[in-house]
Amino acid sequence: MVELAIVQTLVNGSVYALLALGLSLIFGVGRLINMAHTAFFVVAAYILYYFTRQLGWGAIPSIAITVVGTAILGALCYHFLINRVRQHQQAVLLITVALAMAFQELLYIGFGSFYLSVDPLIPGTMVILGVIVPRQYLLVIAAVAAVLIILWLLLSRTKLGISIRTVANDPEIANVLGVNVPRTLLTTMSIATGLAAVAAVLVAPIWILYPPMWMHALTIILVIVVLGGLGSIKGSIIGAFIIALVEQVVLISGISTHLVTTFVLLAMVVVLVVRPGGLFGIVLEEERL
Repeated sequence: MVELAIVQTLVNGSVYALLALGLSLIFGVGRLINMAHTAFFVVAAYILYYFTRQLGWGAIPSIAITVVGTAILGALCYHFLINRVRQHQQAVLLITVALAMAFQELLYIGFGSFYLSVDPLIPGTMVILGVIVPRQYLLVIAAVAAVLIILWLLLSRTKLGISIRTVANDPEIANVLGVNVPRTLLTTMSIATGLAAVAAVLVAPIWILYPPMWMHALTIILVIVVLGGLGSIKGSIIGAFIIALVEQVVLISGISTHLVTTFVLLAMVVVLVVRPGGLFGIVLEEERL
């Protein structure tokens, strides 16, 4: 039981980390709280379902279309909706909530209110230390580790990464230095929604899909981002695994599953009481990203 809970913590924590990273990235760079972030995650999961289950396409082309298509969708939504009001945080919140609700209704129209599932990308199981672990779980952990390494290399070793970090620290200085700030923000939004799509591809064969699932996911991801410290990538990763661990502790303790979210919120409150800025709260602008 404990060993299985540890595996589940690693799997859920990995998925939460990808989602929280996307939300932290766009907040750290553009100071935007994208309430539709997990809605892009759900849309990506349904795109994968459509191509694999309804059209019968193979996993690789379906995954490629899902990730690229979601990233492009995120860029389009940013360019035509969010960018126009990005200086007004209240307007951004309202527009992104409306966008998420619109996605939900479109999914209802296209797929109905049925619970759906996607076949595992890697079927079968393995026995690890006496625990039967689905191969899909191992794929999630390995793929997320690879994505985290790629993201770190992108932000620390590439020209695009330098541009992103410069805009995160000071957009005005970045503009003076010749960085195209609007293009950098657009690219960051694409990366963020792309990360959400990767999380969806990995978790769609594990979780049951239904249109309103973005709301519960958003609650968890907001808790993780606040707990880890707004705009902190390191905080988002560590916070994701803390929250995943809290969930599993509650479940194996025999407490009602309906109280899982309550304990997750309680964990966030406890951390914020001790550290109001979160575990890795940003004190100076230069510490962003």
